[in-house]
Parts: sequence; C-alpha cells; structure tokens
Amino acid sequence: MSNEEIVSLLELTVKLLELHDENEFKIKNLGFATRALDKTTEDLLNLSVEQLAGLPSVGKSIAGKIDEIRRTGTTQELTELLSRTPEGVLEMLQIKGIGPKKVRTIWQELGITDNRELLLACENGEVAKLKGFGDKIQATIKESILYAQSNTGKLRMEKGEELAQILFDELEKQFEQVEIVGDVRRKNEIVNSIQLVVGHTKPWEVQQFLNALNYLQQDEKISSPFAWRGKFQEKEIPVEIQVCSPQQFVNQVFIYSSSEKHLATNGIYKRVNQQIFDSEEAIYESLNIPYIIPEMREGRFEFDWVQNHQNEELVTWDSLKGILHNHSTYSDGKHTLEAMADYCRELGFEYLGIADHSKTASYAKGLSEERIIEQHAEIEKLNQKYASMTDRPFKILKGIESDILGDGSLDYADDVLKSFDYIVASIHQNLKMTEEKAMSRIIKAIENPYTTILGHPTGRILLSRAGYPIDYQKVIDACAANGVVIEINASPYRLDLDWRWIQYALEKNVMLSINPDAHEKEGYFDMHYGVAVARKGGLTSKMTFNVLSLSEMEEYLKGKR
Repeated sequence: MSNEEIVSLLELTVKLLELHDENEFKIKNLGFATRALDKTTEDLLNLSVEQLAGLPSVGKSIAGKIDEIRRTGTTQELTELLSRTPEGVLEMLQIKGIGPKKVRTIWQELGITDNRELLLACENGEVAKLKGFGDKIQATIKESILYAQSNTGKLRMEKGEELAQILFDELEKQFEQVEIVGDVRRKNEIVNSIQLVVGHTKPWEVQQFLNALNYLQQDEKISSPFAWRGKFQEKEIPVEIQVCSPQQFVNQVFIYSSSEKHLATNGIYKRVNQQIFDSEEAIYESLNIPYIIPEMREGRFEFDWVQNHQNEELVTWDSLKGILHNHSTYSDGKHTLEAMADYCRELGFEYLGIADHSKTASYAKGLSEERIIEQHAEIEKLNQKYASMTDRPFKILKGIESDILGDGSLDYADDVLKSFDYIVASIHQNLKMTEEKAMSRIIKAIENPYTTILGHPTGRILLSRAGYPIDYQKVIDACAANGVVIEINASPYRLDLDWRWIQYALEKNVMLSINPDAHEKEGYFDMHYGVAVARKGGLTSKMTFNVLSLSEMEEYLKGKR
C-alpha cells in the first residue's frame, strides 16, 4: 500500500462522514489531516504510530486510522460508512461541481441513488427545485454526468500503458512474438482499448494462457479462435489480443498500430495484405515512403511531414536541457525548492524553472509579494551553491505561474512581474466561460509584455473536465505576434496544448515548451508523456523551448525582458 492509497481511503472517509452528516468538528480535523498527508514526503508505511501522530494536523486518533489501514487495508469506520451507502450514491460523489452535502440532499429529498436516476431528474427539472440548487447547478450536474458517460471504458495514457505493460510482461514469458499496439503504441492521450498482437502457431494455447490469468475476464460472445476479447477484472476498458501466425506478425502489428485513415492512404493497406514483411520499415520502403513512427500514424499530416523532415529531428527526452513549470513547498508542491533543484540536477538537466502558484491561487498557497522576495533570496543562495560545483552548469530560474484574472490581466503589478526571469500565464479559476470570454482573457494575457509562456491553454482535465472553448488558430496567431511560447503541459491529466495543433503552431513559428507541471520530484518524469504527444504532433527539437541550453535560455529570457 502506498501513501496515495492511504490518503485516498482517508479522503473517501471524509466524504462519507459529510454525506451522512456526522460530527462537523471530526470532519474538519480529518480533512485538514488528509490534505497535509497528501503533501507529505514521509513514508507512511514505515513510520511508527508515535511518529505518525507527530506529523502536521495528524494527532493520535488519525494516526490510529492510518495504522489500521496499514494493517487491514481499511478501517472499521470506513467499512461501516460504506455499509450505509448505496453503491450508486458513491458514484454520485464523483460528480464534478457538487459536494457530499448536495449529494445527501438529492439522495434524501428525491430518493435518488444512482447517476441514471439523477440524470433523468435533471432532465425533468426536479433538481433545480431543491433548496440551494437552481438551474445553473442542475445544468452542471447534467453536463458532468453526460461527460462521464461518454468516457466510460476509457483511460488516460499512463493508465492504459500500465495495463498494456502488465499483459505484455505476462505474455512475453510464454511467447516469443508479442507487441503492444493500438492506442497505447500510437501514444494517444485517451486509450479506448488495450490491444496486443501475439505471433504463435497454436492460437488455442494463447487463449488458454490468457484464461488462466485470474485478473482477466473473457467475453466469449465477441471472442474468436484468433482474437481473445474481454477486460480486466473491475475495469471497464476493452482488452483485445490478436493471435496470428509468426510469418504474419510484422504485418498484423503494423495494421493494429495504424489508424484506418493512415492505412487507407497511398495504398498501404492493400500492400500489407498482399506481401509478407519482416519489418515495418520495409513496408514503407516498398511504397517509397520514408518510415513513419507509430505515434504519427493518424492519417493527418504525417505523409507530408516525412517528406520535409527526418525522424531524427523529432524532440526526445534526451534533447531536453531544462525543466520549466514546477512547484515547490512555497506553494502546493510536496518537495522543497532545494530538493526539487537537486533532483533536477541529478537527472542531468542544466536548469530548473520554478513556477509556483501566484497570490490569487490561495487554495494552493499562492505566493504573496513578501513570499516572492523570500523565495528569490533562497534561489540566489542556492545558485551560489550550484555555481561552486564546477563539473557542469546548473541554475534555478525565477518563474511564477501567474493567474490570468477575469479581465485577462495577470495578478501582480508590473514591478513584481519584472522581478521574475519568466512568467507562465495560466487560467485556474472561473473556468465556465463562453469562447468569447475565454478568448478575451487569453489574448489579453498573451499581449502582456511579461508573459513568456501560455500555460495549459484550455484548462482541460482528461476524462474529467472538458476544457473551456477557445479558437486555437487565434490563440496561436496571438502568440506568434507577441513572441509567446505555448506550453505542452506534460501531466497525463492534461496534455494541453492538444497535439493536433502542434503543426499549426510550427507553421506560425511558435515555440512549444514541454512542461511537467511537477508538484513533486517524481513529477519530472511526466515529461515522457509530453514528449510522446509532442512527437505525435511532429514537434522538432529545434522548435522546443526547453531544448535551449542554459546559456541560450538566459540569453532568450534577457532578450524577452
């Protein structure tokens, strides 16, 4: 059990206590403790009960709950709360825009116990009539339920990769020819199904092997001798394992690693069905087409791209020289500024751009002007330490993630903004906007002379919250006109800017920055997801902002200021 799993169970306990209208003081204390534990860098599994009790906001009672979770996987209190909560009501607690108190009102006053009934009540106008609700909240609930329904059985990239890798590792133990294909291999930000191809002379042996895995459940109705179909236990995402002869393995891997549009272009599908190939490179070579990487096989721009570029030009993890847009304990990060910087240097990067939240983000301990002075003093002290290490250059750059306010201005005065090396301008609040409102805020922020990078341009949270509507072309055009870099937020929850707009940005000579938005040291590795979608969109190292070396970055930022 991990810290994350322990915190998740405590968060659920808080929600259920509130749902069942338990003691408010108890709810508040557990809520404070849970938020503190979510930020701790301590290993909750290995601390004694006394040490747990000494953690901020914890105390003896909550330390006892953590210990009970460690020993049993749950708590008696949580078990009892769950026994009083219909399964559908638990699902209702996941609805964006309403909390446990409103779920309780819906449950008790309308007798609704699942999202299907709730959606019908919204469509009939019953929810709006409840005290404290109204048409706006009813519309929010309906939108949230419909959005969740449309994403049932889908996973974000990192979760899809995790499940695909589990199957790959198992199959590879038994069979020589195994490959992950489909959405996962094409690095799609949303995975609609887990697909693998196995090359083997006896397909029934593959079927038997898969059916012996106790975490898989076959759907016999849609399976066939050459295709095992089903799902993971307690997961909704479809799983498909295609079995082919060893001779057909490369062809089948290629087919299942390409979109229908890609296969339909330049006679590719016909050629793959006519001839046996021993490599994917040979397939393209037979058609006089340069090799196209799996990520780009979407039938969009890739055939033109490979005629004008070499695959070696695409951005890679190794080509990145620095990590921008990161958070420390100065705002809502888990690790100190020094710890974040030391780890960044340990990974071989030349600079860390620290961009903690700005003062408007009070929920994330956004920095007041006084705290900015304090942080900058620490940065200068740490940079003296790094300068004394002569083995290679490293520096912390002074940044801030400044909130774009309702009128499009940034939330510091100019004399404060000019104290930073760079500014990431992002929208975090009042996300329910028309396109007109969103565009007026974003364009004004882009035109602010202190804005260096436009952060996560649509504010989307994949499979959880749709982004606010924007006119991508106008946003990119404005960035081109004002010399503003656009972020590819590499968090697998965001991956925003959407890869489909990378080519237009490059046409307009707009640089893109692959930023992890890291709130802890390990968050740096999210840049792998950012690199994946950047390559999918055809981003070259030349047009990637944080491929600049430290000296090049300092020169760029000096010129910008």
